[in-house]
Parts: sequence; structure tokens; C-alpha cells
Amino acid sequence: MNVVVCVKQIPDPAAPQSLDAAHNLDRSGKLILDEADTYGVEMALQLVDKAGSGEVTVVSMGSSADVAGLRNALAMGAAKAVIVSDDALRGTDALGTAKVLAAVIGRETPDLVLAATESSDGYTGTTPVQLAELLGMPSITFAKSVTIDGTTVKVERQTESGYDEVTAPLPCVVTVTAGVVEPRYASFKGIMAAKSKPLEILSVADLGVGDSVGPAGARQEITEVVAAESRQAGEKYVDDGEGAQKIVAFLESIKVL
Repeated sequence: MNVVVCVKQIPDPAAPQSLDAAHNLDRSGKLILDEADTYGVEMALQLVDKAGSGEVTVVSMGSSADVAGLRNALAMGAAKAVIVSDDALRGTDALGTAKVLAAVIGRETPDLVLAATESSDGYTGTTPVQLAELLGMPSITFAKSVTIDGTTVKVERQTESGYDEVTAPLPCVVTVTAGVVEPRYASFKGIMAAKSKPLEILSVADLGVGDSVGPAGARQEITEVVAAESRQAGEKYVDDGEGAQKIVAFLESIKVL
């Protein structure tokens, strides 16, 4: 079984975040593997181990100046990594990103594509299903459990009231939730092995998707960024015997009662 996992390198959440002049997130500092993607990598590794054959490939789009995040995925056990890195990608929207990833994944012919439900620095949650549509594959979202039975993927799909049992034919795109598995820590042996594993860097020209990326291909434009208003101080009362009445009046004013 060959599994492709879509991963993203994001600015270290522990460091201060900022925007550039075009209102894009500044990614010039240290980049790390999005924690949300470690669950997909771990799930892929477990599925391949259970199948007894195959490999895991991680696919990404972004800067190749720092690939420590991809090396981390390789150290966990992935066989190879592919990243599309090009200055023309700056300002690409979710659909443009899906088109780039689809062009890469189409070359890999996987049995299964895994992704996080959304990235920790974008939060659109739309790219995986767009990717599935572009690849012509069925998609299942919010998986809390994934098993393979022959040519069928079986998923327990998280819902507000529990979970649904969903099946789909392979190949398929599945998004996994945090906690679907416990990601392994990279061992020293894995870290050393990751240094010699293939890491391919592609450009927009290599994929022929130049018209779909960057500000020119985006269906949205950020025209202004305004800081959120600071939270206002609440009202304070000294209970003079009418505290309960004031609480009831407040709850009525916000239509709780």
C-alpha cells in the first residue's frame, strides 16, 4: 500500500507571528511540521505496516529554505518527501494550493491520501476536499479511525453526537482528526536515516500550474488587516442584598432567561 500524506511547514507557533507588506503570514523564520499533520503521518505508517508492503510519501508546498519539518516526517518513518517551492506561490489561495498538491500527487498514484482537517496557520479546512475533487477521488472528512479492508477504506467519522461509520473505495482522500493515533517520536536512528532519504524540490514550471497560483490565480484578496478590539472590562457590583436580582436582570438582557 502506497500512502501520500499532505503536510505543511508552518512558522513556529511559539515565536511571535507577523504579516508582510502584502498581508501574508511572514514565513521567513524557523519552520516546523504542523502538529496536525503528525497524526496523518503516523496513521499512514501504521496502515503501511499492517499491509506488509508499500511506503509513505509526504507532499508539501512552501519554502524549501528550511525543510526541518519534512525531515521530521522522514525521521518518523516516511520513505520520501516532495515539496513544491517557488516564489510564484506567494499569495496562493486554498484552491490554488489544492491544484499544486493534486499535480504532485497525480505523479505518485497512491492508494490513499491522508491530510489534516485543516492547517494550524490557515484554518480554511477546504483544501483536502478540493484536492479530492481535482484528483477524481471520493473523500471522507474528520476521521477518528481508519482501517483498510481490501480495496475499501473504512472510517469512523467524528460528528457532534458521536461518529458515523463510512466506507469508500480506494483510492480515496481522508482527513484525520487530532488524536486519531498517538504520533511516534523520531528515534536517533530515524533522524540519522532521514538525512539520506529522498527529498525532491519542484517548481511551478515542473508541474505546469503557473496560471493557478499566486495573487493572479487567487479568488480572494486581503485589502486590510485590523487588530481585534481589546476585551472590555466587565461590570462590577458590590452585593448589597440585591445581587441575585441583578444577575437575573443581566441574564434576561442577553436573552438567556
